[in-house]
Amino acid sequence: MDSLTQGLVGAVAAQCFSDKKDTALATWAGFLAGILADADLFIRSSDDPLLSIEYHRHFTHSLFFVPLGGFIAAVLIWWLLKKKPSFSKLCMFTLLGYATHGLLDACTSYGTRLFWPFSDQRVAWDTIAIIDPVFSGGVGLMVALAYFRKNPLAARIGLAFALVYLLAGALQRDRATDGLLELAKTRGHAVERVTAKPTLFNLILWRGIYESEGRFHMDAVRVGIFSGVTVYPGESVEKFRPHEAFPTLAKDSTLYRDIRRFAHFSEGYMALRLGRPNIVGDMRYAALPHQTKPLWGIEIDINAKNRHVPFINFHKMDKETWNIFWLMLRGK
Repeated sequence: MDSLTQGLVGAVAAQCFSDKKDTALATWAGFLAGILADADLFIRSSDDPLLSIEYHRHFTHSLFFVPLGGFIAAVLIWWLLKKKPSFSKLCMFTLLGYATHGLLDACTSYGTRLFWPFSDQRVAWDTIAIIDPVFSGGVGLMVALAYFRKNPLAARIGLAFALVYLLAGALQRDRATDGLLELAKTRGHAVERVTAKPTLFNLILWRGIYESEGRFHMDAVRVGIFSGVTVYPGESVEKFRPHEAFPTLAKDSTLYRDIRRFAHFSEGYMALRLGRPNIVGDMRYAALPHQTKPLWGIEIDINAKNRHVPFINFHKMDKETWNIFWLMLRGK
């Protein structure tokens, strides 16, 4: 999730185990440790654009890196502070704050190597968007109350709110998935795999994707809190298969390896962008949840087999796109 929310969740976790006199230390130690794992954003290369997406949410986000990450955070904070607190207590707060980071990121749909080095799987539980103001605001309010009133009870309420909200996201995800499966059934499609991913800012409107007979079908699914499931039928696109598109491409070429890297990053949800036959997009994300136009992708040049592929973003949201999004969110 965004760094502010990561810090707030780290802070609320540390505050839960503090007492009145240590509330301030727990707050700042947990907050800073909660965002430290995102230092992997600095791992990048101008020659290899995929390096940044490959190593973001990598080893620094692993559960097995937590002890070291918490210790590093404690050392850094100890070095910065003029009045030295108990190092063991500081370590406890930073360990708690750091431990929340990978788990919270795994609740989103981007993919987190939570069990590295024992597994290279990108864990994505799809229970919350990367930016959710209701979640962030609720946790932030409790962090502030615990900090200014020196009351760990407020932090425990905040942590309970976070857990309940994430469980609600899981329930909404399952309801959206059921709606997709019902839709596929009415179309006579045999579903090979299906996923529902939250859209920005909410747990109501979901991007549904299912694969059937070599095509990805995208539909928007609105799951009301006190109402039923509404589906906005969308578009479909043929699945991109690297071995079919480039049957003669040598497996030891840079281009082939980069395609495989992008396939792992996107969980195989790849398709050619319509109108741009040299762009392979990540179909998990789009500006509108029922469309096939991806938010990002890689550009393939078959004549540049030994150069790294460019990574291209298509993040622009115009006024019309936002209007359609909000209409769907409101159930119009």
